[in-house]
Amino acid sequence: MQFDEIIDRRGHLSSKWDAMEKAYGVSPEDGLAMWVADMDFRSGDFIQRAVRDMLDHGVYGYIGDYRPYNNAIQWWMKNRHGWDIDTAAILTTHGIVNGIGLGLQAFTQPGDGIVLFTPVYHAFARVIEAAGRRVVECPLILTDGRYKMDFDAYDAQMTGGEKVVILCSPHNPGGRVWSEEELRAVADFCKRHDLLLFSDEIHHDIVYPGATHIPIPVAAPDIIDRLVMFTAPSKTFNTAGTHTGNVIIQDDVLRKTFAGMMAGIGVSPNNFGVAMTTAAYTPEGAEWVDALVAYLDGNRQVFDEGIAKIPGLSSMEMQATYLSWVDFAGTGMPTEEYKRRVNKDARIAVNYGSTFGLGGETFLRFNIGMSRAQVKEAVERLQNAFADLQ
Repeated sequence: MQFDEIIDRRGHLSSKWDAMEKAYGVSPEDGLAMWVADMDFRSGDFIQRAVRDMLDHGVYGYIGDYRPYNNAIQWWMKNRHGWDIDTAAILTTHGIVNGIGLGLQAFTQPGDGIVLFTPVYHAFARVIEAAGRRVVECPLILTDGRYKMDFDAYDAQMTGGEKVVILCSPHNPGGRVWSEEELRAVADFCKRHDLLLFSDEIHHDIVYPGATHIPIPVAAPDIIDRLVMFTAPSKTFNTAGTHTGNVIIQDDVLRKTFAGMMAGIGVSPNNFGVAMTTAAYTPEGAEWVDALVAYLDGNRQVFDEGIAKIPGLSSMEMQATYLSWVDFAGTGMPTEEYKRRVNKDARIAVNYGSTFGLGGETFLRFNIGMSRAQVKEAVERLQNAFADLQ
């Protein structure tokens, strides 16, 4: 199977592999990199062909016609997600984090409050704080092993100084696929408090059987006048290094404001990202994604079964993403002890839960976007590292 191949990424300037010793003290020589959220799979042949065509042409000049690229995005959203968009609504940034940073600059002022449902993707808080805005943490409630929102509590937290909500849908790191009812509740919350909604839906293609991702403009079409959507092919097709993300804004007024911010600092897409995305958002790309999700589903089952055999550890049900959120609270160990066992004894580099905000303190995030053999090895290493509990 194509995803079983183990590709040695060491020495190729990989953040995930070449930076893990500095970050976690885990040597790439005998360690496993399960932190940075890219996969260890080679992108599909359709993407490789697009890059080879560019290489054969040999001229990497400015792009003058974005129509095939925009049409491919429009096709993908309609056929994979049931979401009709006009190509005029698409703005392309240097990845989603860049897009969120631009959105903060375009729509908020220093000191404004930005609402996060925590624990959540750590880059949100980093960008908010770097922009001089305030992080407002609205903690998710852990109920029956999954996260839920508590809007009564969130309503009570609002002071009037908040301007934006950033939603992660599907949720990273919890792997939740929000229901239509939950998305509707987010929209109503934004309307009650006159908040813009930034919806990061980058993980929308990696959804497992039994769950269905619904784009929030489909679930709540009346939110369009305060909605900024963020999507990208990068998590789906393992093209994160191209830094190509799409900000899709259906409201004319909001789009004009955001486009003005982009124009003011000269943001435009790179031609490699455009070529890869155009090649990916096709029927051939869709077939590849279906195979990828089936493989990741197998990885998910192997990893969850292995974690379940370690007393005190509990992995949250993954409805989406390739990021497993594992709670170590049941071990009764101090945080530094279970981190040491994972980093030093198991020789695995993972993300620490505290970086994701309130509610993440007892968790570690594991990236299972790797070969099945490596996932099995990770499980064995963890079981050995915590053997005294068994």
